[in-house]
Amino acid sequence: MRNLSLKQLQAVASIARLGTMTRAAQELNVTPAALTARIKALEDEAGLLLFDRTSAGLKPTDAGREMLWAIDSINTVLETCSERLKALRGGSGGRVSIGVVSTAKYFAPQIISGFVHAHPSVEIDLVVGNRGATLEAVRDYKVDLAIMGRPPRDFPISAAAFGPHPLVVIAAPGHRFAGRVGLTKRELAEEPFLVREYGSGTRTVFEEFMTGVMIKRARLGIDSGSNETIKQTVMAGLGVALISGHTVAAEVASRRLVLLDVEGLPIRREWFVVRRADKVLSPAARSFWDYVVKEGASWLPTLPLRPPGAPSGQTAAA
Repeated sequence: MRNLSLKQLQAVASIARLGTMTRAAQELNVTPAALTARIKALEDEAGLLLFDRTSAGLKPTDAGREMLWAIDSINTVLETCSERLKALRGGSGGRVSIGVVSTAKYFAPQIISGFVHAHPSVEIDLVVGNRGATLEAVRDYKVDLAIMGRPPRDFPISAAAFGPHPLVVIAAPGHRFAGRVGLTKRELAEEPFLVREYGSGTRTVFEEFMTGVMIKRARLGIDSGSNETIKQTVMAGLGVALISGHTVAAEVASRRLVLLDVEGLPIRREWFVVRRADKVLSPAARSFWDYVVKEGASWLPTLPLRPPGAPSGQTAAA
């Protein structure tokens, strides 16, 4: 029934509820003749009668009841749409697409959980990738916003720092440098280093930190796209790694890994929430942005800033 309209369905519903053409016409503000013609056209197109003429008034036939089911279904959809629009305007509903660099996956779910607890009607799409993939998703409007380390500089963005991000060097507990204080980069250069893949933010920091030392003497045992692979390889005693403190908090706490005390470490960075500068956030996405800026730091893991036995043995957000 290509010509079926909402106005026709509303006419069927009114007649079924009131029982007469005259009363239904008054409610719909049309003449009885016009309403009769509307129903006749609808019956002709359907090839079925929509009402039985009884002594108690007009009663819907099986075909008429199908029409009533249709109008009830449409009304339900429209009411749902209205409620969803109201929720979108108020920021309590909607969908937010979030990009997360792989290093941040160790705490981003906790931030999202805290947000969803306060905004249960908001749906979250989470996209995890390395820095290059996450930047591409932001650049191409594939995500509303992203959680990452240093913001990009090659296209306009808006960014807000929300918490500290130290990078540390890890080793197996039985490593010859475990417990040593004040290691130099030159001493560290004697060790086989396990590093993230090109395009990773951690790889960039590693290369900057070891400039003039490591590049000449490094023995790169693994070039890995996975923090988990690097951690497992270090635990196996096959090398050391410069890595985000967030990725190793649990292993350091359980003594499966140790932090090495190296001059110039930890490298102190910040975590940022970023979006394209021209990206207009929905109320739900804006609420998530504000939540990350205000509460994000409270969800960051903690671990010792320096190894046991080193000076100033403090703990802090990692």
